[in-house]
Amino acid sequence: MRDALVERYGQRVRLSESFGETTADVDPGDWLDLLAFARAGGYAFFDWLTAVDDPPDAFQVVAHLLDPVSHRRLLTRTRVPYTDPRLPSAVGVFRGADWHERETFEMFGVVFDGHPNLVPLLLPEGFEGHPLRKDFVLASRVAKAWPGAKEPGESDHGSPSRRKTLPPGVPTDWGRDG
Repeated sequence: MRDALVERYGQRVRLSESFGETTADVDPGDWLDLLAFARAGGYAFFDWLTAVDDPPDAFQVVAHLLDPVSHRRLLTRTRVPYTDPRLPSAVGVFRGADWHERETFEMFGVVFDGHPNLVPLLLPEGFEGHPLRKDFVLASRVAKAWPGAKEPGESDHGSPSRRKTLPPGVPTDWGRDG
């Protein structure tokens, strides 16, 4: 498949190999064509699709495909900018991409143009924000104390106290009394 990808996309595809799995990186304009080409090349099993928050300026959208005959795997990736995170929907190529794209839309805010039903899948109605983005504030960690092990100085054993820290991304004045 590596040779076929290079022949078809030339310099537009960046290939790498890790643990026996091939990864193909393309620009968003080649995303759907890459998925269709891989499917025609035997990668008929759509395993999963998600996004990776890749600060400071983009998301990586990743799909994992499998050739059920040879058991070869192909990881496909593309990058979309934070400012306009859009890709064409892969549902026309792999019907199994439907819920994966809905989840990625809901959790990261990546819009899949042409998706037949791009509506929330997991979060309650009226939820604001995209909880898997790295800039999403984990307010519940501030509003309610973590029920696990206590920090040094929080127990009744008289050990010295240290300055309490907030979870990453939480504003310094968030949830403070005063």
